[in-house]
Amino acid sequence: MTGPTPIPVSTPPPTSPPSRVLICDDQELIRMGLRMVVDSQPDLTVVGEAADGDAAIAGAAALEPDLVLMDVRMPGLDGLAATEHLCAQPHGPRILVVTTFDLDEYAYAALRAGANGFLVKDAPAEEILVTVRAVLRGEVMVAPSLTRRLVERFVLHGPASASTPAQRRRLAALTEREREVLALVAGGLANGEIAARLFVGETTVKTHLGRILTKLGLRDRIHAVIFAYESGLVRVGD
Repeated sequence: MTGPTPIPVSTPPPTSPPSRVLICDDQELIRMGLRMVVDSQPDLTVVGEAADGDAAIAGAAALEPDLVLMDVRMPGLDGLAATEHLCAQPHGPRILVVTTFDLDEYAYAALRAGANGFLVKDAPAEEILVTVRAVLRGEVMVAPSLTRRLVERFVLHGPASASTPAQRRRLAALTEREREVLALVAGGLANGEIAARLFVGETTVKTHLGRILTKLGLRDRIHAVIFAYESGLVRVGD
């Protein structure tokens, strides 16, 4: 009788303590599966589990994880409310939303609340690990084109006059080129595609995007896209 097939992911031996992961899902089998995948790697360790948002908040406070794998649809306090709470903390963990569908309205709301990406529950083990490590490195794990699909499907759109005075003031702080770059980011273009469209280097695009995030007080590309739509800079179909 043979044992289980090893997860086909090669990682170098860790040179620092493993990253700490808290798993929050109301389904025990999902938690078990995620724990098995995460704990199979030398640079990752599961420090706890939670079955609802309240338990996730308490667990994060007690265990100080680097990352929370957060389900969204749970009884009691759901993953969205828990994400909002944890993202509001000054030194809170990074949040990776774990959802059943790749265009889940709750996943969009969690991203809007500050989550760092999302993962589909039936993703293969290798994809889960790649996504977990990327989020731990500070990356945002939602493809630019998928970000646009999420925003276009779930954000409320109104006329330009519906934007708030605060949003208009923030937009006014951008240069014309920065507004152009923001619109292209919101259109689902990656940095290389924006560079080709504007006939500039990709490094220049990254510089513009960094300045945009700083001026608007946004944490990452996802929230830049959301702001572009909600402020009226970009409309569905543009």
